[in-house]
Amino acid sequence: MTGPSFLDLLRAHAPDALPAALPRDPAQRVATDLRAPHGTTIIAFTWADGVLLAGDRRATSGNLIAQKDLVKVMAIDDTSAAGFAGSVGHAVLMLKLFAAEVEQYEKVEGARISEDGKIRRLSAVVRENLGAAMQGFVALPLYVGYDPADGFPARIVTFDPSGSIAHNRSGYTSIGSGSVFAEASMKKLHRPDADRDSAISLAVNALWDAADDDTATAGPDLTRALFPNLITVTAAGTQEVAESEIRAATQEMLAARARRPGG
Repeated sequence: MTGPSFLDLLRAHAPDALPAALPRDPAQRVATDLRAPHGTTIIAFTWADGVLLAGDRRATSGNLIAQKDLVKVMAIDDTSAAGFAGSVGHAVLMLKLFAAEVEQYEKVEGARISEDGKIRRLSAVVRENLGAAMQGFVALPLYVGYDPADGFPARIVTFDPSGSIAHNRSGYTSIGSGSVFAEASMKKLHRPDADRDSAISLAVNALWDAADDDTATAGPDLTRALFPNLITVTAAGTQEVAESEIRAATQEMLAARARRPGG
C-alpha cells in the first residue's frame, strides 16, 4: 500500500522511472535526453573589506564542454551578489528573477530589503524549482552579502534543493563539482584580514586547484583571454574585479606553479 505521494507510487511500481535509475553513461542515454548544460565551480570567502565571490567559466553537457565563457556570478544589489552551480538555464532564470524582485521591492517600498529578507526570498525561489530538481535539473545558488549596518555584516549562504538555508561561519565555502578541491585550497590559504590583492590571489588559486582535479571546472584560458569572474561586496558597494587585475594575479600564480608543478 502506497500513500498519496507520486514518488512512493513510482518506487513501488516503476522504480526504473526514478531519476536515480537513469543511466549515467552518456552513451547509454536515450535520444530524448536534453543534455542541459551544467555549471561549476563557485567559491566565496571573507577578506579584510568584505566578501569575495568567484566562479570559473565552464559549462558541461555530459562529457562535453558546452560553453567556455559562461558567467556564473552576478551582482544582486549594492550589498549582495550570488553565483550558481547546476542546471544553467534554471539557475540563470532563478537569479535574474531574484534580482528583479529585490529591485522591485526597493522601488515599491522605498527602502532596501534586509539581508535576512533577501535570503528568505532566495530560499523560496530555490524551493519553487524543486519539481525540476527532482527531474535532474538541480540549480543551487551561493549568496553573499555585506552590510556594515547589519548585526552580521558578512554573509555567505548556501541552499539545498528544498530551499533549506545554511549560514557559513567558517569564512569560506564552495559549491559545484569542484567544491571539495576549492575548499581544501581555501582551508589552507584563507585569511580574514587579507588585503584586496591577496584576496584576488586566493580566488584564482582556489579555482585553479579545483580545475586541476575536476574536469567540469575550467582553469584560466590565456589563449582566449578567459579568466574567472570575481565580484567583491564591501561597504563601498558591489563591484566586478577588472580583468586586468585577474590576469595579473593569474600570471603570478602560474609562475609560482611552474616553480612547484606538483603542488
